[in-house]
Amino acid sequence: MAPSSSGAATCNQRGLTLNAQTQALSKGATKPAPTSAYGSEGSKPRDLLGTILSSLDDAKAEDITHIDIAGKSAVADHLVITSGRSHRHVNAVSDRLLRDLKNGGYGSPRVEGMPACDWVLMDTGDVIVHIFRPEVRDFYNLEKMWLQVANGEAGDNPLDA
Repeated sequence: MAPSSSGAATCNQRGLTLNAQTQALSKGATKPAPTSAYGSEGSKPRDLLGTILSSLDDAKAEDITHIDIAGKSAVADHLVITSGRSHRHVNAVSDRLLRDLKNGGYGSPRVEGMPACDWVLMDTGDVIVHIFRPEVRDFYNLEKMWLQVANGEAGDNPLDA
């Protein structure tokens, strides 16, 4: 079957599905640069942070807390901790954030915890986002530990806080 010029998926001689990008590559086109989970070229952590905070607000996330840990941790520059009212709300907030990050050109972050939706963690590189159910958030109390790090009150190990 010959490749379609419409860009729709077609089948090659082996019966494998090809999309328009794969077809163009097979004709000698250069591969586009991949989008990194750390943001697009030239994007700044503040732009990423603004996109995240706006998305969480639009999704009606509750008790959004931003902690600036730039220069105090090698893990990330910013930590965002928020809550959803239920498993379903945590899932909806997470899905909305993933979609907004991708649409904003920041790629797909690494995500943990989506199946259970008690605690979803998203690592975008410069910003780490924690989306909790309220009971789980109260139990782990990450704000206490990381606010001490941000304020310089913790010792060498923030886990001692």
